[in-house]
Amino acid sequence: MPSRQPARCRRYIFLACSRALPPASAVIYIGCRMSSTGERFERAVAIMERLRAPGGCPWDREQTFDSIKPYTLEETYEVLEAIDNRDWAELAGELGDLLLQVLFYAEMAKEQSSFSIDDVLDRLSTKLIHRHPHVFGDVKADTSAEVKRNWEALKVEERNKRQSSGAEGDAAPARNATHSILSGVSSAMPSLLEAYKLSSRAAQAGFDWPDVEGLFDKLNEETHELREQLQEFPAPGPRPQGRGMAGSGRTAVPEPLQARLEDEVGDLFFVLVNIARYLSVDPESALRKTNRKFKRRFQWMESRLHQSGRSADQAPMEELESLWQQAKREEGRVD
Repeated sequence: MPSRQPARCRRYIFLACSRALPPASAVIYIGCRMSSTGERFERAVAIMERLRAPGGCPWDREQTFDSIKPYTLEETYEVLEAIDNRDWAELAGELGDLLLQVLFYAEMAKEQSSFSIDDVLDRLSTKLIHRHPHVFGDVKADTSAEVKRNWEALKVEERNKRQSSGAEGDAAPARNATHSILSGVSSAMPSLLEAYKLSSRAAQAGFDWPDVEGLFDKLNEETHELREQLQEFPAPGPRPQGRGMAGSGRTAVPEPLQARLEDEVGDLFFVLVNIARYLSVDPESALRKTNRKFKRRFQWMESRLHQSGRSADQAPMEELESLWQQAKREEGRVD
């Protein structure tokens, strides 16, 4: 159930559901004291099961794997936001919302006899033990670098076992795909993260730049290629969109050229992601923090303009630039 579900359904969890259950089951939901983490987890699982059962919450009963996916993504980003804000009280609640997604998927899977939350927990525990032989076995790993090397080697071993068993499908294209070191990198994840994962996998096979200077050379090369494509841009060349309605003032660009520009910009992003990887910087986190910084500074500018009864689109660019520099100084940073 999403965190913004109507209050009527939230009350149902704690009040109405007990009416359809025997007293021994109702105590799971209503006001009992629990002494262990296991009991608390079982209570959450039981509540989710009850919500999906006949006579449960109509909204929860209507949901499918596909309809819940957007909530999973939303809750994940809210967890990241709470961490970025160092809001630990909020993080506890957001992690609960994210755990709810796991319980939801597991309950729906159990209903169709695919798997249950027990299978989820068993596979997690087995994986953690298997991938930490330096803790649960006799493998030696004294540094985090050694742990990471062991972890990656075990992941490769697991992929090879799945390939040999045919667990990932019988079709010829699927079998060929599983032989790639890039298999398993989901194309559904955010593009920056996918680029990071793909380049990291390739680097494991030795396909990487010898040093960071090579990456900067590549960045210059990709920038030059983009500028070459811009020579075909219709006169008077790329210009910022006009103020007001989004898209106003945009130059019409031939579709083939637009496709090439998109390709070159994508190459630029990919090189930047590799620079981030080389520096052990998470590109998603870095860009998210820059987005927040931009938002914070722009809103500071807006607040100053509002004091004079104006909005940002009513101020000349020179004044906006001056306010932007003031906003940076207010934060005690010089970029």
